[in-house]
Amino acid sequence: MSDPEFDVNKLFPGKFFISTTLDVLESKKKMTGHLRRRFIQRAAMAGIIIAIFYVINYTIVAAFDTMTEPPGQLHAVGKLIGALAFGWALVFIYYTKSELLTSNMMIVSVGAYYRRVTPVLIMRILVFCYLGNILGGLLIAVMLRGTTLLDGPVLNAMVHAVDVKTGYLSDGFSGWLDLFIRAVLCNFMINLAMLLVYNGYLTEDIAKCMAMITAVFVFAFLDFEHSVANTVLFMIVGFQHDMPIGLVFGNLGTVLLGNFVGGGILIGFYYAWVNDERDTHLVHLRRHRH
Repeated sequence: MSDPEFDVNKLFPGKFFISTTLDVLESKKKMTGHLRRRFIQRAAMAGIIIAIFYVINYTIVAAFDTMTEPPGQLHAVGKLIGALAFGWALVFIYYTKSELLTSNMMIVSVGAYYRRVTPVLIMRILVFCYLGNILGGLLIAVMLRGTTLLDGPVLNAMVHAVDVKTGYLSDGFSGWLDLFIRAVLCNFMINLAMLLVYNGYLTEDIAKCMAMITAVFVFAFLDFEHSVANTVLFMIVGFQHDMPIGLVFGNLGTVLLGNFVGGGILIGFYYAWVNDERDTHLVHLRRHRH
């Protein structure tokens, strides 16, 4: 006897997510070809948004740090509110159709699993996206150099963040591992939010916004490591204060790799695999033949 018919959609509840992601990938492939400058401009906008909201985050932290005497007694409150404010950055990036490197890591990984993109195209999308993110962050970093927005406690908070982020690399293997795991968890959260946005179950904009804000809040409040946010932070502080350049590049290299594992492998590649109908269809056909 043959097996009773089964609802494939129940076995593969992420089919809509995969199809949506592959459609998004097709647009990115075209944009990085004939519309390359527009793609870089969209990526630059994401860098600008990250930079502005990161300044908001540290301005809130600095404000609460200076509210009490001695300073710092309300640091946790400032960090919590700052992380919530920074959470809106991903919402602005999504609804302005901007391009963020860490989200694209997930998209190209799904495409690679289904052989919709070659290694050359993967590198083209990621490199141009990161370049645009850097240019946008650099623009804001240069502009901030001509203002007093970072004077005093705000710059101190940002310099402290740089010291922490580069300090991992001075702690030997345990520090490198700590940094790498924080980067993995960071992009896992970011792309978990994008999974919720793309999978078709969240239909209201407010629900999508809450998913993105929550994911970014988790990474910001728990001090996870985000490659684009770190790049922007390093550029902003670099125009205001001396930095250990070697440790900065060490941080970025480690975080980029960790972000790719968290978003590309644990979300993109994993969900592409668990929603792959091909193996199940083969098994189903073999049973019918026997």
